[in-house]
Amino acid sequence: MNKIYCPSLTEYRRRVARVVNIGGVPLGGDYPIRVQSMTTVDTMDTLGSVAQTLRMVDAGCEYVRITAPSVKEAQNLLEIKKELRARGCNVPLIADIHFTPNAAELAARIVEKVRVNPGNYADKKKFEEIAYSDSSYAAEVERIRERFRPLVKICKQYGTAMRIGTNHGSLSDRILSRYGDTPLGMVESALEFLRLCEEENYYDVVLSMKASNTQVMVQAYRLLVQKLDEEGLQPYPLHLGVTEAGEAEDGRIKSAVGIGTLLEDGLGDTVRVSLTEAPEAEAPVARMLINRYVDRAAQARPIRPLVGEEPLNPFQYQRRATHEVLNFGGLNVPRVIVDLSRLPYQLEYADLRAAGHLYSPFLDKFQMSDQGADYIYTGERPVPFMLPNGLKEIVTYTAWLDAGQRLHHYPVMTVDRYLNEQPRHPQLNFLLLSLDTLDASLLRHLHADATLVLVLDTTNAHALPELRRAFFELLNSQVTCPVVVFRTYPAQAVAQTQLDAATDIGGLLIDGLGDGIVLRTEVLPVQSKEMCLDTISGLNQLSFGILQAARTRMSKTEYISCPSCGRTLFDLQETTAMIRKRTDHLKGIKIGIMGCIVNGPGEMADADYGYVGVGKGKIALYRGQEVIKKAVPEERAVDELIELMREDGKWVEKEVVDEPVGV
Repeated sequence: MNKIYCPSLTEYRRRVARVVNIGGVPLGGDYPIRVQSMTTVDTMDTLGSVAQTLRMVDAGCEYVRITAPSVKEAQNLLEIKKELRARGCNVPLIADIHFTPNAAELAARIVEKVRVNPGNYADKKKFEEIAYSDSSYAAEVERIRERFRPLVKICKQYGTAMRIGTNHGSLSDRILSRYGDTPLGMVESALEFLRLCEEENYYDVVLSMKASNTQVMVQAYRLLVQKLDEEGLQPYPLHLGVTEAGEAEDGRIKSAVGIGTLLEDGLGDTVRVSLTEAPEAEAPVARMLINRYVDRAAQARPIRPLVGEEPLNPFQYQRRATHEVLNFGGLNVPRVIVDLSRLPYQLEYADLRAAGHLYSPFLDKFQMSDQGADYIYTGERPVPFMLPNGLKEIVTYTAWLDAGQRLHHYPVMTVDRYLNEQPRHPQLNFLLLSLDTLDASLLRHLHADATLVLVLDTTNAHALPELRRAFFELLNSQVTCPVVVFRTYPAQAVAQTQLDAATDIGGLLIDGLGDGIVLRTEVLPVQSKEMCLDTISGLNQLSFGILQAARTRMSKTEYISCPSCGRTLFDLQETTAMIRKRTDHLKGIKIGIMGCIVNGPGEMADADYGYVGVGKGKIALYRGQEVIKKAVPEERAVDELIELMREDGKWVEKEVVDEPVGV
């Protein structure tokens, strides 16, 4: 396979996209990666929309999107635009269109850009399986093209840009019948519209491939770039986003796993982070993601080029094959290791709360949460007490020898010590290495050691590509040792560390690379004991959050909640918080929370259950993509959602536990 989705796998080079001018703020080419977001106020509320837009611009938005679900909202975009211009705000406006071509055609005469979704622009999704012959399929494509053509002509006439934005959850029944629920189906859905644009000599187009599943999202964008080149189409700029990412830390981590992975590959020209929060909260997160790449090329160290072909298929998830070492590799989920080695005092029972193992003095026992780490690293000072079940300890090689080579301690070694020292632990040994130390001689040793787990580290600013390059070396050499990814971050804001780690490690997990995580921050030594424990606890939770966002280890309930917009029929933030409060103990369950039917069963994609606004004070409840209850009063909807889970045998009551020491 000729894989050309990425400008370079060994140096940072941004893909050079065609420049699209959007209201005097150009996108693509050598222009900066732009930040955008979407209003949540009712579009018919002119002054409310204007006030929110001004707050978004102050927060860093360079484009502002406003929903136009019908002609009346599209018409009111003119009033919003007039008021903004009267207040000296010239931010380009984007009309968000679903289902209504006549609204799009009107909006294209008013605003600087329109966004259409090929899955529902000229189709109404009925969730039906239809067997299309080649001729009937072609006829349906032609019908859609003719419905789309007037918008293309209007955009060309008025100099209006367009985003063709495919969403994973809203592919048409026709696309699903031929391509299935796949990245290829997402790409083909957009290309049907794009081919018509080029036939009409209209090129002011931006493309997006959004999904709430980060694996699908990354694969679809990569495949899109590949297909554009294969068909000889223009290199259109890319709008990056993880749809329905959710709120708070989870939403930020999930966004970084998807968006950051693509930015690392040099893909992306504008970013929208979709959080279930006020839209002005989104722009700073997008800017933090983007700013990592402003000086990346200058800061990065060269990475030795890959000899031979890339050993992974970037368009399809497949976990790297490894042999099992204790509970690493093989079919085991990726493991979480918490670094306690730099705590400036002797560990006590209560301190293990930082690793998710909670000690109850009343019961005199530990209570492990679903986010309890699998291993702790204590360095030169092993813990002086018996660890709780489910937790194992890693120490330095010297500490392992000094403690009498204990079976319940597992040593970590440098390359020099590994090649020259004996004895070894009979079950599990860790080897700390980097791409620089991974040479032919070491690779030969790795083939023969069935007890070894590699701990892969880098200090390169271009970290993810260097780590990925090391994995390629192992793959091409057919070394099947499990690998733990180790990253250390500087003293910086917690939010920045969340985004950086989610990008660096999540991007590897997306490609099936990695059997464990260990995170460290340099801020630790200057903190008090409680601050140290809180920092470590945050890194432990972050590790589990990254694994969940990359779909490689589910440890908590997942909420697929839309970021709200002018179509939303209830208080989305308040409702999401209420549902989370009552269901956050349901490990592995995915709940979609959608503000309106536009973002309903399709946008929830692979959610197990759905809570969707269908009218003022009315909620529809879904099992998967099937509506079960159509018009539940809002005040009863959460109770009935729980009752639906109970009927399916998915509901368990929350445990009430004794509060542990140190919490």
